[in-house]
Amino acid sequence: MASAFAPFYVWPSQNGGKFAGPAKFRPRVRAALAQSGRGELVVRDRSKNSNGNNNNNGNYGKTDSKEIVRSLERSLKAPPSIEDDPEAEARAKARAVNVSVFDPAKLAEKYRRQPFKVVGRTLEIFLAVGSFALTVALDQRSGRLNENKRMRAAELRKILTRLGPTFVKVGQGLSSRPDLCPPEYLEELSELQDALPTFANADAFACIERELDLPLESIFSAISASPIAAASLGQVYKARLRYSGQMVAVKVQRPEIEESIGLDFYLVRGLGKLINKYVDIISSDVVALVDEFARRVYQELNYVQEAQNAIRFKKLYGDRPDVYVPEIFWDYTSAKVLTMDWVEGVKLNEQEAIEKQGLNLLALVNTGIQCSLRQLLEHGYFHADPHPGNLLATPDGKLAFLDFGMMSETPQQARFAIIGHVVHMVNRDYEAMAQDYYALDFLSPDIDVSPIVPALKNFFDDALSLTVSELNFKTIVDGLGAVLYEYPFDVPAYYALILRSLTVLEGLALYADPNFKVLAASYPYFAKRLLTDNNPYLRDALIELLFKDGRFRWNRLENLLVQGRKDSEFAAKDALQPVLQLLLGREGAELRTLVIKEAVRVVEAILVGGAIESYNSVPEPIKNLIPNGSVNGFLRINESEQAAMLELRDRVLRIWGLLRSSRGFDPDLLQPILEILQQPEAQEIGGGVVGGVTQRLAARLLQQVLRPASPVPS
Repeated sequence: MASAFAPFYVWPSQNGGKFAGPAKFRPRVRAALAQSGRGELVVRDRSKNSNGNNNNNGNYGKTDSKEIVRSLERSLKAPPSIEDDPEAEARAKARAVNVSVFDPAKLAEKYRRQPFKVVGRTLEIFLAVGSFALTVALDQRSGRLNENKRMRAAELRKILTRLGPTFVKVGQGLSSRPDLCPPEYLEELSELQDALPTFANADAFACIERELDLPLESIFSAISASPIAAASLGQVYKARLRYSGQMVAVKVQRPEIEESIGLDFYLVRGLGKLINKYVDIISSDVVALVDEFARRVYQELNYVQEAQNAIRFKKLYGDRPDVYVPEIFWDYTSAKVLTMDWVEGVKLNEQEAIEKQGLNLLALVNTGIQCSLRQLLEHGYFHADPHPGNLLATPDGKLAFLDFGMMSETPQQARFAIIGHVVHMVNRDYEAMAQDYYALDFLSPDIDVSPIVPALKNFFDDALSLTVSELNFKTIVDGLGAVLYEYPFDVPAYYALILRSLTVLEGLALYADPNFKVLAASYPYFAKRLLTDNNPYLRDALIELLFKDGRFRWNRLENLLVQGRKDSEFAAKDALQPVLQLLLGREGAELRTLVIKEAVRVVEAILVGGAIESYNSVPEPIKNLIPNGSVNGFLRINESEQAAMLELRDRVLRIWGLLRSSRGFDPDLLQPILEILQQPEAQEIGGGVVGGVTQRLAARLLQQVLRPASPVPS
């Protein structure tokens, strides 16, 4: 029973406290009840909580003897159902059938009948927030607004913490809204933690029994005597299941939390109406933002929904060998109680403890980044709250995700637009970047983006002077946040949460390596998607990246392949066929013209390069037979053109080598490609290349006869 989280409340069973199985346990319970002669069984004096305070629930220490026997027999009859049992899931949903959802109209109707409660809470909020607003106004009047911005942001964080769970959640929401808050406030509010006082064990244990309709001792053989963790909406206990001895985490909701946040959101929504009406500096619809955020918080109050989130997350991302998602125990889960298997691990911000286990923090963070990119840009369903407490390093080196209350989804159009946005950023195509904000739903179609282009150029020209490996994601977020704050952007919640997720992961990595850059770690994933995804939007983005002014940028293709190979899921066969299908499709006519032109250059470079190498390998007497004493003179190629051709040839051969050495490369994969090359469009390309090369070589021979050496025009 020893544990880092001892002491435990322990309920007696046979074999020195170790559960010996249902057959032996039931007679012992009946015997204990018969001996007591009082029709009740006091398992322990649980009428006091762990701090010795009296329990307000007078019935908590006693349980009817018949109900104890019935519930024990029911719970010990068979192992509780875990996540892959639809019937158990249906029972859990039935327990949560009356869960509340955010309904502004119902809240307004309810609190109009409770004026004293509304006035009391309004005064509390007004005094706290009003005093802060007054100090900010005085700063502005004295010209010290920017000077004191950091200090005021810290004051706001403390005020929100004092105001309780709703305002902690509001502050956390604001920390991911660069369109609403200056960078100093974003940074300070991002430090808001759910560090609120615990509530009484008696209330928590009574909640478990009430929600699951079972005595606590029939579910657990032991449970921690105090919460392991406390958050704004609930707290977590460590327990041992009676039927199997398995350790589990039991999350219990705070008492009266729904009442508390309901009143607060009613008041905050009213404040939002006033801001919409009188504050011109904020362009976003504050009431709409409050409503969306309140809906998310109410969803977090439904632990059955959180359990479903965890299962969906596990199905999408649990196949990675380096990721762990805990199992859900449906029979012990309801709207206010969530039971999942206990994960032994260390928080990602505890570098020393991680290294003591022989684990690599950077490798774990990189796992988090790759998994997050897959969440954000592949399936679109992502964990929106990856702070250190929700990410654990397990002893076997896996990254465990916890707390699935706050999840979000990236719309499919936005997933592709984000990748395209990265391509436009790399190309420094700021007009295209500005246009991306329509696809990302940052701007309504009636807003002119042309004034935004210079602001993007001013910031990104400086930021992109660094290499990708030097580019700090937080620098990008801060700079982009300043642009978003200055212009009429309305950042969707999903995008704000994406920025927050990646910023948190980069911040964790900086504990171990101050030079770590999340963009550099993300580049292999972007390269793989651009090279292997069939989506038309990404195909266009790849063309934009590789072609400029009608010329193919072989260096970028080589870099994409080098980076893409770093992604464990990259395979050469996935990169070749989509490109050929694009090239030979209906809409590929313009691209085929560019490819023919580039292929002529490549074939000529290979032929001429081979001729140069052959010339260099022959004996000197034979070299003297060649006009002008060199192959350069014979083919009318000057030294700079020769160097360019050899560089192009070598780069193309390196690219082919990268493809051949990629994971999953097999000569058999060339068979379907050869079939594609038999299409009429492919034959058109082949004819164009042969004709172009013939013309180039013929032109060089004519130059030999008709005029002095000079480079052949492109």
